Amino acid sequence: MIDFYDFGKIKINGKDYQEDVIIYPDKVFSPWWRKEGHFLEIDDLPEDVLEAKVDTIIIGTGYSGLMKVSSEVKNYFKNKKIEVIIEPTKSAWKTYNQLSKTKKVIALFHLTC
Repeated sequence: MIDFYDFGKIKINGKDYQEDVIIYPDKVFSPWWRKEGHFLEIDDLPEDVLEAKVDTIIIGTGYSGLMKVSSEVKNYFKNKKIEVIIEPTKSAWKTYNQLSKTKKVIALFHLTC
């Protein structure tokens, strides 16, 4: 459960993070880096995200939503019949809290911009 989010910081299950995160159903990975900080490509996703058996992938595109998501990423999960939700992180964290109660979810959150 995400306790709090604001520009550049997020608290997950009582632990503070100040770098981008991937939230799995059973763990949190940070720091999460991309080749281009404001563009998410398929090569930026760890193998365990690409092969995950989940219902939904939530992508938080930064506080103001500046990170772009490639069509390759969107199509990859669409072809696997995994719902993809792309929102600015300032709303995506609330979506995560709501959906993770009833679905198996992975969230990828850019914390700044």
